Amino acid sequence: MNERIITTPDCIAEGTAHLARICPRMAHAVSVVGEVPLRGRGDGFEALLAAIVGQQVSVAAADAIRARLRAAGLTDPRAIIASDDESLRAAGLSRQKVRYLRALAEADLDYAALREAPTETVITTLTAIPGIGTWTAEIYAMFSLGRADVFAPGDLALQEAARLLYDLPERPKPRALRTMAEDWAPWRAVAARVLWAYYRVAKDREGIL
Repeated sequence: MNERIITTPDCIAEGTAHLARICPRMAHAVSVVGEVPLRGRGDGFEALLAAIVGQQVSVAAADAIRARLRAAGLTDPRAIIASDDESLRAAGLSRQKVRYLRALAEADLDYAALREAPTETVITTLTAIPGIGTWTAEIYAMFSLGRADVFAPGDLALQEAARLLYDLPERPKPRALRTMAEDWAPWRAVAARVLWAYYRVAKDREGIL
């Protein structure tokens, strides 16, 4: 696997410099947002567990559920498989998320191998598991594995940021935004970070919902 991995703020700086060189609108965004965050995360089972737990609930609710799972010792695959549904439900999980976590645990993924696998393989492997969609898999590749050239066009904040930055009449659909993002290779994950940062600045200034 010879893909670029983002490991330090210097990688982000290199990516933002490239984006600013090739696109005046990206240069504007970089000037507006200032320092673009690294946003690295750990990988492995707990990272994907957190992604599933966080689906369609607030950050506070997701944090509370994860805390209850940790307190009950239900944060590794063997414990999930051995537990009964009532124990998982008691932590605040819906029946659907109980099913998803069991599927993730039973998938017995080789997380070390995923670190070395091409991004396309990572996405394909993860999305084969119930409860893990393309967005979750792309976010995992971007932040948990540090892939420099992955993007998540299904993200609503990225869509809105692109609309604002490029003065588009409406939010681009995922397919259109994926096409736009091709111009930001080989630093699409840095472009995503820039757009998220730009969205936060615009939201603060303009009261975007």
